[in-house]
Amino acid sequence: MRPIRPGDRGPAVAEIRTVLAGLDLLAADGRADDYDAQTERAVRAFQQSRGLSVDGRVGAETWRALDAARWRFGARALYHAIPEPLTGEDVRSLQERLLEMGYDVGRADAIYGIRTSRAVAQFQREMGLKPDGACGPHTVNALRRLGRKVVGGRPQWLRESDAIRQAGPTLVGRTVVIDPGHGGTDPGVVVPDGALRWSEADLVHDLASRLEGRLAAAGVRVQLTRGPSPLTCLPDADRAHLANSLGADVFISLHTDGHINPDADGVATYHYGTDNGVTSATGERLAGLVQREIVARTGLRDCRTHAKAWDLLRLTRMPAVRVEVGYLTSPRDRARLVDPRFRDRVVEAIVAGVQRMYLPIERDVPTGSIDVSELRAIVAAGTVVD
Repeated sequence: MRPIRPGDRGPAVAEIRTVLAGLDLLAADGRADDYDAQTERAVRAFQQSRGLSVDGRVGAETWRALDAARWRFGARALYHAIPEPLTGEDVRSLQERLLEMGYDVGRADAIYGIRTSRAVAQFQREMGLKPDGACGPHTVNALRRLGRKVVGGRPQWLRESDAIRQAGPTLVGRTVVIDPGHGGTDPGVVVPDGALRWSEADLVHDLASRLEGRLAAAGVRVQLTRGPSPLTCLPDADRAHLANSLGADVFISLHTDGHINPDADGVATYHYGTDNGVTSATGERLAGLVQREIVARTGLRDCRTHAKAWDLLRLTRMPAVRVEVGYLTSPRDRARLVDPRFRDRVVEAIVAGVQRMYLPIERDVPTGSIDVSELRAIVAAGTVVD
């Protein structure tokens, strides 16, 4: 869809304003179909609160988030619908409540899928209700009456950390999906540089290819979400679906950033999370490890890690990160990014971050100390690190 932006008018704008008013982000007034400055500020506030890209425009992702925000827990019956599952803030509230009580719904992604339905059915059985997996008035009342069961930490953090610990420390046999951002008709950030023209899509695909080689040498099964010159740009939801269908253990999306200010520079890494504390525990840990390794090995400015609810991170069912490896619009960062030797250092940092995620906390190593070439040598010798 074409983004709805300041200056637009019409029924779509009126619907956006209605949702924002219902969230107490915008006062209702006579300009019901005018995308004015107040509407833009309200959209930006909404995007910030939902972990979306804050640009003041309503594109497809913001539109879906606005549509989901209409629903409050208990306002409608929830059930597992096929093929299009129910989505909304009421679903997220249900998932968070179940997680607090110790039920395994996976990630609180606001999608009423089969895992959420099974968790609801388990709760219903324990409460003596009909275990149909649908959340109607009786189930809602039962949930509201009970307190949380799990203590001593975030339930999902405990569950995900235990899964990583049981998987063992080696990378051999794992599946990693690498996502070079953009592609096809969407080149991403494009910067002319004298007689040359650098595009984000080309640079991150080269970076992804180098990362593919390093991981494969360490015994990892690797899949890229696109080739060097696709005809179209795959939507983020489709990239996430590909990773899920492959049963990937890790998902890494590679991008470069851009800004109108050429002084903006540095690396940032993103994981799934919202402003109310819901997060992918392992994704958050992986983001921190990758970020620190890149900063230590490349000298890029540390723009830290951040939680976002982008579809790419929300819909993946494994630890997933999006790495913005420098600003292509920064002369300083660009000079580094176009150097193949620098891209190799970035790749080594990412491989080291992935390896450290699988090391037990008590056996973790200092940032920058893992020699990636040793991982390759170990695999080549037919030995698996214990």
